[in-house]
Amino acid sequence: MDIFQAVIIGIIEGFTEFLPISSTGHMIVAAKFLGVAETDLTKAYEVIIQFAAIIAVMLIYREKITFKKIDLWMKLLLAFFPLAIVGFIFKDQIKTLFNVQTVAWMFIIGGIIFLIVEYFYKEKETHIQDVEKTTYMQALWIGVAQIFSLIPGTSRAGATIIGGLLAGLDRKASAEFSFLLAIPVMAAVSGYDLLKHYQDFADANWTAFLAGFAVAFAVAYVTIKLFLAFLQRFTFVAFGIYRIVFGIILLMVL
Repeated sequence: MDIFQAVIIGIIEGFTEFLPISSTGHMIVAAKFLGVAETDLTKAYEVIIQFAAIIAVMLIYREKITFKKIDLWMKLLLAFFPLAIVGFIFKDQIKTLFNVQTVAWMFIIGGIIFLIVEYFYKEKETHIQDVEKTTYMQALWIGVAQIFSLIPGTSRAGATIIGGLLAGLDRKASAEFSFLLAIPVMAAVSGYDLLKHYQDFADANWTAFLAGFAVAFAVAYVTIKLFLAFLQRFTFVAFGIYRIVFGIILLMVL
């Protein structure tokens, strides 16, 4: 992997990780078009840029990463467990789904779901507006929804945001819960991958890896900030439309 490929994939990771449009799906497609083979070395690189994204969200929400917010983190851990359990049990079956065709169909299906949920979504005062006021039951439902993100192209952010909306959170609270939930999820996934691929770092092009890390961090940080500002004025309809169009394009060029 050269610097150009590393930077492009880093940009894609940073931009898509916290948006409801599937970072994994975009990286699978990008790697295919860039000619980057799926090797142990590329998996090691993905660990690096995922850590960059984790650091970005932790920096933005640093005031919530404290023992004073232990109740919030208990809810986040509760939401984390369904994915961890199902992902561990069915990890071998999940690996067989990593292909562009699956990504394309899940983009389309996810986009349709976003449009349906937004169509029936009504602004209500009863919606949870403060992420810290999310109940344990709501957190559990979001965790169950997150299981669908194990299918490539579904989007972890998309699944958890939809889960949050259906559980009674407003758009901003759903997005923030999704961001914070990414910390234990991505830390666990990246940590597991690091243990599997740590020996591959010896053969890494560290100039490319560090460039990708820096780009992924910067893009993720800016994307989260802009996404939250976007949700103050707009809905998720644009993301639903994008997913459908992108999925159709993928099916046409397969």
